[in-house]
Amino acid sequence: MTTLICCIIITTVMTKSQDSFQSFGEFFRLKRISLGFTLRSFCERYNYDPGNISRLERNILSPSVDKQKLEGYAAALKIPRDSEEWTIFFDLAHAAKGRVPADILSSEKALKFLPLLFRTARGQRLSRKKLQELVRLINNA
Repeated sequence: MTTLICCIIITTVMTKSQDSFQSFGEFFRLKRISLGFTLRSFCERYNYDPGNISRLERNILSPSVDKQKLEGYAAALKIPRDSEEWTIFFDLAHAAKGRVPADILSSEKALKFLPLLFRTARGQRLSRKKLQELVRLINNA
């Protein structure tokens, strides 16, 4: 029964977070537009270079993973601090740089999930034993 519940949770999370497969630039652009800003008006309002923001949104320029810089962008995009959207924003920035976020690297529990993530990303299936281990990890997290 625990395995079934775990699989339902994983499936639900995967279904709900399919939007997170977008790039940092796409996320940034959609958020800016949802606030009613054109590229130029956004840059004028928050004193950003339109060329750089345009390159960010088109994924030509990878985002900074500097916390202060990302917090500035998040504030300009009206992303509430510590919200799910905030986490997605920071995760997408790190993913664009090919880096694992510092909060993941500093969490012993989270580090245990990284091999699962790597296997899944490579399209490898988990053995029954590994799946049971995953269920235990999730239930104890």
